[in-house]
Amino acid sequence: MNDMPAPRLRHRPGTRAEGGGPARTPPNQRAAPRRWSPELTAALVVIAGGAAVLTVLRLAPPQVQPALCGALVAVVVVALVLFRALWQWRHAPTHEVHHPPLPTTGPGGWFDATALEGFPLQELRPLLAAPGAPDLEQLHTAWILLEHGRDPAWVGHHLGLPPAVLQVLTDAAQRCDA
Repeated sequence: MNDMPAPRLRHRPGTRAEGGGPARTPPNQRAAPRRWSPELTAALVVIAGGAAVLTVLRLAPPQVQPALCGALVAVVVVALVLFRALWQWRHAPTHEVHHPPLPTTGPGGWFDATALEGFPLQELRPLLAAPGAPDLEQLHTAWILLEHGRDPAWVGHHLGLPPAVLQVLTDAAQRCDA
């Protein structure tokens, strides 16, 4: 009835978009390597060793079965020990991270009263009366972060400050820097 050809699919056969199997990685991207967990690898080694022992018990003559089974168990144990050593060596940190020691705090804490010089308390008072306004400690923290070069958007986001409060603090910090 309809003489028009079937529309071409935009997706390769077997992709999720077509309803087929799992999605494939595009040819210009590499697929992430599959990671084997150490537990899975050890379990597979033990299963393979057990299968080898069962094969020896079934096929080898009874006189050599104990020696062959002992040798196979020893090989499995050595393989597991070597795997463990290799795993630890590959996943060991390449260097230790040494953080510089923190400065000692003074009697008033990390920052003294001079850290709050220029703090715009008078300009912030009307904004602090609003419901849900930040507390004074939060404003002091924001002030010190702004004075030490933090981005106002970062400070506002991480301390949850209202934009009006943040604007007053930012303007005052810029006036102090000038």
